[in-house]
Amino acid sequence: MNMPPIVSPPEWEAARQELLVKEKELTRARDALAAERRRMPRMAVESEYRFEGPDGPASLYDLFDGRRQLIVYRFFFEPGVAGWPDRGCGGCSFLADQVAHLAHLNARDTTLAFVSRAPQPEIERWKARMGWEEIPWYTLTDSFDADFGVDEWHGTNVFFRDGDRIFRTYFVNSRGDEAMGSTWSYLDLTALGRQEEWEDSPDGYPQTPPYQWWNLHDEYGETAR
Repeated sequence: MNMPPIVSPPEWEAARQELLVKEKELTRARDALAAERRRMPRMAVESEYRFEGPDGPASLYDLFDGRRQLIVYRFFFEPGVAGWPDRGCGGCSFLADQVAHLAHLNARDTTLAFVSRAPQPEIERWKARMGWEEIPWYTLTDSFDADFGVDEWHGTNVFFRDGDRIFRTYFVNSRGDEAMGSTWSYLDLTALGRQEEWEDSPDGYPQTPPYQWWNLHDEYGETAR
């Protein structure tokens, strides 16, 4: 193995500061990209999609669970997936293990849900085994996956609800999914973003001071549940 050079503490700090300049540039570029997402055009969802949930039939509207934003991850757990019914897709499972506590997303008026073609009893069993009980997970029953680009590959679709109307606002798949899991990575995909005052967002978007809305996941109250 060709190892990097061994240097003195001042030389190491100089190298770190040089790299930090590029890292700051990347952070600013990521923020600018998220600002562009918040200005993406929206696509009206006209079809009445149906799902099966733990409590019975559900519509796409129901998946929002009363919130304005919905993030839907297409998880491949179903007949035809390697290891079925004892295992789900390895990559999808890796992502699920990274999902942060959902109370933080919920506190920003945002719901995360998974969808698969497995029946609910299998989903409930798989969730219990893997410790994913808190993630809402629905069974696909129609063309939702094909219509939104996730019938043959995993992907994350983002929706916004304005009253009874639903709009698709963003979509990411392939390696774009590998960074998903943290509250920030999900909020940066949404139409409203992190909803903090420092963000470059269109006029009228909800924004509050950073830090002040952050809370322990069991102290948000009913709005985040």
